[in-house]
Amino acid sequence: MTRERIYLFDTTLRDGAQTTGVDFSLDDKRAVAGLLDKLGIDYVEGGYPGANPLDTAFFSEKRTKNAKFTAFGMTKRAGRSASNDPGVAALLDAQADAICFVAKAWDYHVHVALEISLEDNLLGIRESVAAAREKGREVAVDCEHFFDGYKANPEYALACAKAAFDAGARWVVLCDTNGGTLPHEVAAIVAEVGKLVPGSHIGIHAHDDCGCAVANSLAAVEAGARQIQGTLNGLGERCGNANLVTLIGALKLKDGYAKRFDLGVTDETLSQLTHVSRQVDEILNRQPNRHAPFVGASAFATKAGIHASAVLKDPRTYEHVEPDVVGNVRKVLVSDQGGQSNVLSELKRLGFHLEKGDLRVSRLLDEVKRKESEGFAFEGADASFFVLVKRMLGEVPAFFEVERFSVNVERRYNAVGELVTASEAIVKVRVGDEVLISAAEGNGPVNALDVALRKDLGKYQDLIQDLELIDYKVRIYQGGSDAVTRVLIEFEDGAGDRWTTIGVSPNIIDASFQALTDSMIYKLLKSGASH
Repeated sequence: MTRERIYLFDTTLRDGAQTTGVDFSLDDKRAVAGLLDKLGIDYVEGGYPGANPLDTAFFSEKRTKNAKFTAFGMTKRAGRSASNDPGVAALLDAQADAICFVAKAWDYHVHVALEISLEDNLLGIRESVAAAREKGREVAVDCEHFFDGYKANPEYALACAKAAFDAGARWVVLCDTNGGTLPHEVAAIVAEVGKLVPGSHIGIHAHDDCGCAVANSLAAVEAGARQIQGTLNGLGERCGNANLVTLIGALKLKDGYAKRFDLGVTDETLSQLTHVSRQVDEILNRQPNRHAPFVGASAFATKAGIHASAVLKDPRTYEHVEPDVVGNVRKVLVSDQGGQSNVLSELKRLGFHLEKGDLRVSRLLDEVKRKESEGFAFEGADASFFVLVKRMLGEVPAFFEVERFSVNVERRYNAVGELVTASEAIVKVRVGDEVLISAAEGNGPVNALDVALRKDLGKYQDLIQDLELIDYKVRIYQGGSDAVTRVLIEFEDGAGDRWTTIGVSPNIIDASFQALTDSMIYKLLKSGASH
């Protein structure tokens, strides 16, 4: 069977930029474009040159080596020629390989939003495509609201798609802009478009407002479409766009697609999929979705004891693909729902070599269940579990002992009359025969404690100098007046290694301090420090 090519079009830097809370800097855009280029994405849509200074600057030079660098913008305005339209001119001036025009395909929008005639809208599509083609650019036309438009007036929606194709557009992209279309509808409508436009020229642009963006994209492929538009990690306005990360995993690894289609993403670059997904979140200072298909931290995690036992015998019992092919890792979680299989698997992953039947394993499992009954959750705190195991094995030296700490929070007016809240912490630590007292201010009580604790650990100071607290989470384990607070703290060192520790207490400061001290001990243990 001849394998067909599926082309991937990424719009993270344009449509993804409409995500609430996401703001790309110029450096961010350069970095993301580089990740997409190396991954093997065919088209990287960089933004809307002429619409804002950032995107105009981004298109001052080509930003990809292999992918086609694509500029996005509107078709020409009614009442003027394409050569006399500043928006079209900005697209033609951009250092881009391709231009993606957005055009209305719903007669309702043409009348209400554009306030022009249906024929003027078609003329705008034809002339804009022709102008870009004359300049040697590859052209795509995003037929906005295509599926809603087809349901309202199929004849006109099809006329828009046909006008784009007849004018020379390489891609006629059918957009489910409001995200309300279902897979069976997508399949039927794409098939109808395929009677006028070859499937090799049809693309799909799906939004996720019904949770169907990935399914709709695959339905479009089954109906003949050969380009898929989407974003990394499903970024996008409202509920997001089709998640290209998930689509790449499905297209590369599921037999129904992998045997029929080729992608620009190779087996080698597929192994970087998890890294790319998490790197984008890192650039945007977002927490990765732990439950994301293929690349989430929990995508190959097993919690139940009977499941863990089966996974240890043969991972295929509870895994649909091998985690390493997408750069992810298998993880058997330690929790109060787990048995010895969970504990043994996690011990092996962390470098401990204990055999089934070892009494220490039973004692450790009992301790885990006891602590989880108090509110601890080691499945998300590897470092605290590592320290717990080391303690039970008698392998944690007495690096330091915190004799006392205090935190003061004060609300006051500063020297310029502004009302501010200041935090100050004092920590008294014994390191061997040396007693050290450190004080520090911070932007909050936990920050002040962190700074004070790490200000002076005597002979161990050099080993913790490169630590950075990068994430802090608080959860209430039990509600009511006896609420128990669970704190998770994530640290990173200078080598880029990350770990998470946990603290639990009715007092949020005490819980935080438990997690902080566990992180220090973990770092010292991993550094090979001795008493």
